[in-house]
Amino acid sequence: MQDAERKLLSLLMPEGLLDYFDIIDVSKVDGELHIYLDERNIAPSGYENSKLESKGFMPVSQIK
Repeated sequence: MQDAERKLLSLLMPEGLLDYFDIIDVSKVDGELHIYLDERNIAPSGYENSKLESKGFMPVSQIK
């Protein structure tokens, strides 16, 4: 994704959201803008040196 596109999309989302998520796709469906995000694998503060294990995926969320 182009840097300019990322900056434009970041204006539509809550501040700080893109610190934890990457935009993986954007599409327009029936006049709606669909932005698909993927959570970054970032350890919480204080756990950077710990061995962490992912427990799987959460269901898709739709925010209007």
